[in-house]
Amino acid sequence: MRHRRNTVKLQRTTAHRRSMLANQACSLIKHGRIRTTLAKAKALRPVVEKMVTLAKRGDLHARRQAIAYLRQKDVVAKLFSEIAEATADRQGGYCRITKLGVRHSDAAPMAVIEFVDIDVAVGAEEDEDDD
Repeated sequence: MRHRRNTVKLQRTTAHRRSMLANQACSLIKHGRIRTTLAKAKALRPVVEKMVTLAKRGDLHARRQAIAYLRQKDVVAKLFSEIAEATADRQGGYCRITKLGVRHSDAAPMAVIEFVDIDVAVGAEEDEDDD
């Protein structure tokens, strides 16, 4: 029985799952929004929210914990400088998951996961060129 087992395994080994979630968390921090399957988005949300909570703490130990998990110093720097400031007044719920429908190739349910407080300009370069 799976009583109180909260880890979503995603049909992967522990090392593969941890690497995949760390990589997706880095992509989300870099770009502000990523498109992935619904199961991966639901598994990614607690990871990213813990990283944002570490960034809001802001001390050296929290930074080292984030670097140990994410393994990319530039991403951690952006997390601690930009994202921590944008979410300073929020007590939780930093990410939003929006369902998109199914993928055509294998009918996997797709979703977009994004930060709530950070505005991601989709096509911002195109809008600036038109002016």
